[in-house]
Amino acid sequence: MSSSTTLTAAAPPGPTNPTLRRPHWPARLDLLQSASGLVLGLFMWGHMLFVSSILISQDAMWTISRFFEGYFVLGHSVPWLVSVIVGCIFMLFATHAALALRKFPASYAAHRSFRDHMQAMRHEDTTLWYWQVVTGFMLFFLASLHLGTMLLRPDRIGPYESADRVWSDCMWPLYLLMLFAVEIHGGVGLYRLALKWGWLAGANPARTRRRLRLAKWTLTAFFLVLGLASLAAYMRIGIQHAPHYGEHYVPASLGGGAQ
Repeated sequence: MSSSTTLTAAAPPGPTNPTLRRPHWPARLDLLQSASGLVLGLFMWGHMLFVSSILISQDAMWTISRFFEGYFVLGHSVPWLVSVIVGCIFMLFATHAALALRKFPASYAAHRSFRDHMQAMRHEDTTLWYWQVVTGFMLFFLASLHLGTMLLRPDRIGPYESADRVWSDCMWPLYLLMLFAVEIHGGVGLYRLALKWGWLAGANPARTRRRLRLAKWTLTAFFLVLGLASLAAYMRIGIQHAPHYGEHYVPASLGGGAQ
């Protein structure tokens, strides 16, 4: 006797396309991390240019400081306007840091494994990522302290006020460390963003990568030299102004002297 049997495979539960079940949050968080890093990197460069106005003159630095306090619109300084700006940057910084923590080595064993892997590969971009992690960890503390000071004491921004903070308050070691950490971290971050999202990819990716790397190191060197020169200027003014600690700078056009 013969019989025919029809075998029918049972359909698997759920959607037949597994990609439909994949969460989109990792990609969205990655995009948010990239966007916040881009804004912070551009802010970092703008901030350095504002701070370096001391190299032009003390009046130039005073003018930029009072501009952000609304002096030229309201007719008088409103320091809490600076606190609002700093508060927004602080929140963006905290968001970026929290998102970046997802990619930090979670234990010493993981860190050691990555270090061994990095040393064996000798891949420049992998090494850059490692130093981005190291400098990012430093900035958790250095940048938080600086932003907290600016948030609570926005009135202490100006040629004499900033110089007193740098020298008489002994903040220059913190600013020196933060200068190197932020310029390396920000420069590497913007370089990796350009690679990650395919900006300026061009027809020759290898050549574009070399050009981006050259631009990254050129900008890093430029802002490091600018930052060191600015810090030296604030220290020099701070040393000269130390006997008059706490006095505010007033341009000669407004009467000069201390207030």
